[in-house]
Amino acid sequence: MDNFLAQHPINTTIPVAWGEMDALQHVNNAVYFKYFETARLDFFNQINLLADLKTTGVGPVLSETNARFKRPLTFPDTIIVGTKISDITEDRFVMHYTVFSQAQQAVTTIGWAKVVMFNVKTGQKAKLTPQLLDALSKHQ
Repeated sequence: MDNFLAQHPINTTIPVAWGEMDALQHVNNAVYFKYFETARLDFFNQINLLADLKTTGVGPVLSETNARFKRPLTFPDTIIVGTKISDITEDRFVMHYTVFSQAQQAVTTIGWAKVVMFNVKTGQKAKLTPQLLDALSKHQ
């Protein structure tokens, strides 16, 4: 786990809930996207991405998301979702998620999401601010 944390300095710890399991007694595939969402919002809060949303109307939206399941998760467990950034352009970037099971001491799932900056006031894409570009670049 120490190696995982060293490779993923931005991470979010999430307990697996019993109710997230399906009839096959493992975490349902749709739940992973909630895990990704929790990690994404935690990351955004850590870099203050959402700080100006109310005043500027500019914030992140998903244009695409994906998950690859390597091992099943079951209750009880606690996962750590590591987050990294790549493919930064003027109006978008890609977030990569790596899910580590503390019970299994292994990576169980990997995923990614394309995130586009969007201005809700104009209904148009928006450019990354210099501050946001700098914050994202630190986590590539």
